[in-house]
Amino acid sequence: MLSPEEFRDEYEGQLAEELPDAPVSSLRKLQYLYGKLYTLGTTGGGQYASYLTPAAANDLLDTDESLIVIRVDLSGDQPRLAEDETGPVQVTRYTKDLIPKVAHCYYQNRGSGIDHSISHKSGKNKSPERLGEYAKHRFTRWPTEDAVQEIAESHNDGWIIETLAAIGSTEAVVDKIKEQVRRQVGGDRTAILTVQIKTESDGDYRWPAEVDVLMRGMRAQRLSKLVSKNNASNSAGQAVDLITEHRTQTVGTAQDPLNYFLGKQVEKFPGLDIENAWRTHPLSEDGALTVMNAETFIEACTYRTFGAKVYYLPYFFGRPTAEHAFELYEMLYTAATEDDDKTPVEEAYEYFKEMPDEEHALRFYVSAVMPHQTSRYDVFGETMNGRLHYPQELAVEHNRIVSDTAAFNSGGDRTSPLPTTESWDILVHSGARLHSITSGWYFAQTFADRDDDDADADDPRIEALVNVLSGGTIAVETLLAEYVDRITSEEDDDNVEGFPSLRVAAQFAQLCALAGSDLDLLTTADAGKQSITVPPTYEEHTMQSAEDIQVIADGGNAAAVKLESFIEDTPALARNGTEDAATTRNDERRGAFLLGALVGAVGNYQEYYEDRSTTLVDQFPVKSITTTRIKKVTQEAVGKTLTYTRQDKKQGASFPGTKFAHIVDQLRESILERDPDEWEIETDDLRFYYALGVTYGMNDRPTADTQTAEEN
Repeated sequence: MLSPEEFRDEYEGQLAEELPDAPVSSLRKLQYLYGKLYTLGTTGGGQYASYLTPAAANDLLDTDESLIVIRVDLSGDQPRLAEDETGPVQVTRYTKDLIPKVAHCYYQNRGSGIDHSISHKSGKNKSPERLGEYAKHRFTRWPTEDAVQEIAESHNDGWIIETLAAIGSTEAVVDKIKEQVRRQVGGDRTAILTVQIKTESDGDYRWPAEVDVLMRGMRAQRLSKLVSKNNASNSAGQAVDLITEHRTQTVGTAQDPLNYFLGKQVEKFPGLDIENAWRTHPLSEDGALTVMNAETFIEACTYRTFGAKVYYLPYFFGRPTAEHAFELYEMLYTAATEDDDKTPVEEAYEYFKEMPDEEHALRFYVSAVMPHQTSRYDVFGETMNGRLHYPQELAVEHNRIVSDTAAFNSGGDRTSPLPTTESWDILVHSGARLHSITSGWYFAQTFADRDDDDADADDPRIEALVNVLSGGTIAVETLLAEYVDRITSEEDDDNVEGFPSLRVAAQFAQLCALAGSDLDLLTTADAGKQSITVPPTYEEHTMQSAEDIQVIADGGNAAAVKLESFIEDTPALARNGTEDAATTRNDERRGAFLLGALVGAVGNYQEYYEDRSTTLVDQFPVKSITTTRIKKVTQEAVGKTLTYTRQDKKQGASFPGTKFAHIVDQLRESILERDPDEWEIETDDLRFYYALGVTYGMNDRPTADTQTAEEN
């Protein structure tokens, strides 16, 4: 394949003539553009370029005895094997300069069949005897194929094909070919076998690419496979080509690099008549082959995660220009030839981060495809309007949330509201955030744990990933269900020690980033959950403003100030002062959060001051919280708090009121003085914010060693 520099040198000033004359507005048109660039970079231009498969024999380049050439002289009255000093069979090295001359066209699904071209690649490590058989087939099989015979009947040089077939029917000649191959090949080999033909007495022996009728036969043979797949006999006809939008001869069962259009995939094409597939999915003959040639570049821009293949295919908005095509070729070439762990998203970002003026024109085809059954696939979230901006903006926002806001950074005399650790990349600023998001690891850390080998077509991790890549939206309901599933499963997991507070903190950081990325990535149809989609207002590293610090200095409670600040800066918990569904749900959600905060705080006290192995956190796991039980749990948690308050005072502790009064007082108003049985909040919503509260309460403690009376 030409390097980007070689490609530019080769096609400078003429590339525009090779490009489509219409904008890239569909997957097929994008595949055609990729296939055209790949063809130009490998086989060059020309009538037959898109039909050749030069990469199919790359493994044989510059290896010993990798090319076997049978040389025949058709210039006389009777065809005969070459009698010059080179001889009838030449065993040599398959080199780069011979690729266009040999004109190999590989038949990928050939089984025991032969390649489309007269040139044929053998199976791996075949014996000299077997290679002799393959050499014989250049005369006994390829010239007699139906599609090749049709060309022989209509082409002015069709006699060449007929004469090759005649050679194949001459037993003595065929035996000599086989014997010459066996004698000259020095052991088991993988090789390409081809022919050189002399048609003029004073002419040279010509390679297949130099004999038009052989190339026509190759083209016809390959096209025959595009109209006869899946039991179709001849799915072809005059129709409007999906790519050029011109009326032409089209084929109906061409191979699709993404496996979207399959004869067996009836659920995607209900009522499909495979014989008339050219009416449903018409591609011109040359266009179909060009689309198929896109596979190398397409595969270079895909990656696997969650058991699915994610396609992230770059292109430039509008009609392709020569300069954009040169840039796109460089991107695709780099993706196809460099061996690294970067996703195509990261590759594109690295390429364009120094060219911000170009990035605005860059678009991506985005989808994920999961094999469902043999030859059946499920497609997620297909769009032509993916942008680098979407995952990159989310990466920036997530890093801001965990590194620059008060929610995850301590200030004043108290720890941060939520815990962080350097061992979890999702809880600290990470230079690999874009990789985490685009690889799917970002959602694997927070969503319900699944075995990727058993991933199904409804996997919400895949849907979330595709939506982030394409600028789609993720339902709040999906997030909460996934979050709670992961939390409760880890509570039940004997291998997970203690409450999964870091997991909850990671989920909340993700929730905040999705809400605050200015991309409108969160959505809900429930008015009561609208506040969850609103960005939080954690502006500073510390929750304590200058006024807060003065209040504390005058005898206020640092813990109470911190709690109130976190609640008011979290839209899903804040007091809105209105009487609508969102406010009602906020009140209910805030009650669950406050209960969790008390349970977490008391659990910490029990563990560190009472040396209890089983605490209130263990007694009231997340899965136990429902609207019918929340009042009873609150009563027990407050009762336990009063018990510890009396106990501490008997032991000489001096502090006013009740222990954790800044939480208890609010719980009386939020839950104890109300009837939670009548709440309308959904269970996942209730449980997640209860879990968030537990995490908050467990992490809330003085930063100093000495616990002051004000902090209790």
